[in-house]
Amino acid sequence: MGSDNRTGTGTAPEEVSPRKLAKQRAMASAACSVFGREGYTRASVDALAAAADVSTRTLYNHFPGGKAELFRTVVTWTSGVVRDAQIARIRALVDPARPPRPEDLERDLVALARALVGMMTDFPDHFALVRHIHAEADHVPPELLAAWREAGPRPAGEALAEAMTALADAGLIDVHGDPATTAGHFTALISHAIVQQSHYGVLPLPQEETDRLIGTGVAAFLRAYRAG
Repeated sequence: MGSDNRTGTGTAPEEVSPRKLAKQRAMASAACSVFGREGYTRASVDALAAAADVSTRTLYNHFPGGKAELFRTVVTWTSGVVRDAQIARIRALVDPARPPRPEDLERDLVALARALVGMMTDFPDHFALVRHIHAEADHVPPELLAAWREAGPRPAGEALAEAMTALADAGLIDVHGDPATTAGHFTALISHAIVQQSHYGVLPLPQEETDRLIGTGVAAFLRAYRAG
């Protein structure tokens, strides 16, 4: 849901009253917990309405497309919140105007990795939702998957690719002409094992193990991409 008085359902922009918008936000927030717990397929309209403490008729009045429309709203809303936080962290830790010294590159990349991995702890409901999206990709309507990618993963990935370009411009890494792939490799190396072992943060790892996996991931990234 946006910060203005429009609906967040992916339909044409529609001005809504502050009271209606607040009701939709409350319903979307409750639905996020249900979808994160049950997944898209198992979550019923009755359960979604009950979680929001509304009738199913009220739910359909606000979301005529039912579960699919509500899911799209939840996914795009939470993805937007997480996307903005990810991009803010990336830009705070990789400033093109003040690149790190070569001897500080590993330290700064570890700090960036910790900030990005920490998103799972900071936004647990969203990442529970993402876990179900991946698990149920063959059951989630393709247009909902596309909406999720456009709302969160794509722009966040672009911001990380821009950060990798900045490090390359500073002569610190070699992106081999493909900053997007470089960013993807960085993300995979720092987070894949943590995501898999913690089940998207559902079962958090001990901090020392998280730090070890991040450290080895950054070291592997630098062996592949450090300039020179």
